[in-house]
Amino acid sequence: MSARPKVGFLGLGWIGQARLRALAETGLVDISALADSSAAALEAARSHAPQAQLCSDLDQLLNQRLDAVVIATPSGLHAAACERAFERGLAVFCQKPLARDALETERVLESARRCDRLLRVDLCYRYTSALSALRDLVRTGSIGKVYAAELTFHNAYGPDKAWARDPALAGGGCLVDLGVHLLDAAFQVLGAQPVAQANARLFAHGKPLPPCPEQVEDFALGQLELADQTRISLACSWQSSFGDHARIRIALYGESGGAAFENVNGSFYDFVCDRYQGAQRERLYEGAEEWGGRAIVAWAQELVQSPRYQAQPELLCLAQALDSLYGRATEAQHQSLERATANLRAAS
Repeated sequence: MSARPKVGFLGLGWIGQARLRALAETGLVDISALADSSAAALEAARSHAPQAQLCSDLDQLLNQRLDAVVIATPSGLHAAACERAFERGLAVFCQKPLARDALETERVLESARRCDRLLRVDLCYRYTSALSALRDLVRTGSIGKVYAAELTFHNAYGPDKAWARDPALAGGGCLVDLGVHLLDAAFQVLGAQPVAQANARLFAHGKPLPPCPEQVEDFALGQLELADQTRISLACSWQSSFGDHARIRIALYGESGGAAFENVNGSFYDFVCDRYQGAQRERLYEGAEEWGGRAIVAWAQELVQSPRYQAQPELLCLAQALDSLYGRATEAQHQSLERATANLRAAS
């Protein structure tokens, strides 16, 4: 682009403020407009973008002269906001999850393709150095073919916003909130692929939830089999008791060794990557780093080069996996997703 892209922010809660700060520090874009229903949030955000136009909602934001928008609203509002932005010719950086289910995800991706606008999602764990080390280990064949994986994300706390516990606004509970990061990380390491079969047990306050519950889960146990027959077990929770702040781990079992990505001393931010051979352990990566804003910075770097569409078929695989675990994927949905995935890959 010939000048710095003009970017607007929709949603200035904790994560919106954090991403605003990370983007402002790069100097890559002109943060031209801020939108939130909270006057206090807008005032707090002005320190990072003092010249920005203040807006109360998406309608006002879209009336500004912008090239792109960052969306950090409740999950149930993501899809519609993305589509409206694309129709206005804007590129989008959206908080995870992109949408509440696979069909909604497909619709957003098709809108981005049709309008030829760049879309990226804040799946930030992709950008940790420890996960990069794990991905490199697998892709070089150092532990042989991976036949099983264990994914874990337990959080001693939980969301403090009411919308996050509303199935219609959130699309689910801890599984979509935390499990989306685990599954995306697994697909980054193993390669994104369709799910052959999956099932999950969901709980709220220690009690099993029925199909189509009126409340979201705070504990989830799942099993998946990928198209290449890799088996994945998954466990995640909010506000559970395990003696620490957070437990985050991706353990891989390969035909000639094992490896793991995991957090350190209950931290949400510090990770290591180890390779295993029998009872032996080799540390491949350790160290504190600021990685939370890397996804939005990478998007901004792409935006400066071109705001045009780039295919992301892995987002459909991710949404399909979550749908399968929630038991809401029908055969018709799977066929539609397979067609859409093929079309998106062809377009790339």
